[in-house]
Amino acid sequence: MNRTNQILAGVLALQIILVAVVFWPRTAASVASGQPLFPGVEADQIVRMTVTDATGNQIKLAKSMGAWVLPEADDYPTQQNKVPELLDKIVALKTDRLVTQTPASHKRLKVADDTFERQIEVELADGMTHRLYLGTSPSYGATHVRADGQNEVYLASLSTSDVGVQASSWVDTLYFSLTQDQIVALTLENNNGRFEFEKDEAGTWTMKDLAADETFKENNVKSLVSRVSSLRMVSPLGKTEQDDYGLKEPNAVITVKTRDDEGNTKTYSLRVGAKSEEDNSYVVISSESSYYIRVSEYTVKDFVERRREDFLELPPTPEPTPETSSTG
Repeated sequence: MNRTNQILAGVLALQIILVAVVFWPRTAASVASGQPLFPGVEADQIVRMTVTDATGNQIKLAKSMGAWVLPEADDYPTQQNKVPELLDKIVALKTDRLVTQTPASHKRLKVADDTFERQIEVELADGMTHRLYLGTSPSYGATHVRADGQNEVYLASLSTSDVGVQASSWVDTLYFSLTQDQIVALTLENNNGRFEFEKDEAGTWTMKDLAADETFKENNVKSLVSRVSSLRMVSPLGKTEQDDYGLKEPNAVITVKTRDDEGNTKTYSLRVGAKSEEDNSYVVISSESSYYIRVSEYTVKDFVERRREDFLELPPTPEPTPETSSTG
């Protein structure tokens, strides 16, 4: 019996030790024991990046003179922190949240070489390149990722929404901006004519060359003033005018005059060129910028299509008079 009790006591002690090992609280270091997905790569070593989505849309970004730009749009500047913040996330990726090591699962998780949500290729200053695939998102804030040439798929706190393929995802889309209250005159020229408007000291807009029997509709001019005071782009095109921009015979020319609190005046102009058959956007160039851009149809439609009668109050429709029947 003593021998049996000793054996049982030994087994119990071993079980207690195993339970302690399994359930003993782990330190932060042991939990976060994953290695970098791209060992030795630092964010400041990366000088170029190409992002491609599932449909083949692609955008290229590059570092020039210490700042990130769009090289295919004559180095149009990106937002200051947009690219560096993404690169910091990429180089911080760890291998501690392994999902699978099976190549057959790559397509299902959309991290395969030919099936992905995003493909990110980065190039270092020494010419070395690394490629990362972003796939499906099983839960909020978590995305499947895989490094090119590896079978392992991991979970990472990186979203495809952080990695757009449109220029608007990377640049400040505000292209032209004025203080609306300082706009005191606006002239619009389009295929329907030339229309001139001025604002008096009381803030009331008037239209030039009104006929005696015409009544001005002020609200339609106010909407143009509001729109021109904050013009946002779809994408930058570059600094060189192309023939297909249609700016030699523009669809509209907007001239705006401002007056600041000290009485200083300045005149600005915007030219609206050709409309794209692909996405209905228009080419625009500002007197304040060396860059040609594309804007949405909604942004400039009124400038292109407004007619004289759009700025006039229509006479009231006369009420029909009841028919009277003759009596015999």
